[in-house]
Amino acid sequence: MSLLTKIKQPDFWTNFLKVFIPFFIIVSVISLLINSSSSIFSGDFNEVAAQNFSDGKWKTFFGYKLFFSSFYGMYITNKNMK
Repeated sequence: MSLLTKIKQPDFWTNFLKVFIPFFIIVSVISLLINSSSSIFSGDFNEVAAQNFSDGKWKTFFGYKLFFSSFYGMYITNKNMK
């Protein structure tokens, strides 16, 4: 079955969300740890917010993660559905 016919099935979207949401959360947490680990462990969350989310930085921070998470979710769901 092709991707276009699988997308029309409601089960595809529930399975997609089961893959997308955890992957997005894990990638976001790991990215925050890599970018701001010293600020996180010292408890300076204002610095974490300034480094990652202020002045429109949140758009690029979440934009790439949303794109790659949706791509990964579509790929895995398409691969595992019959």
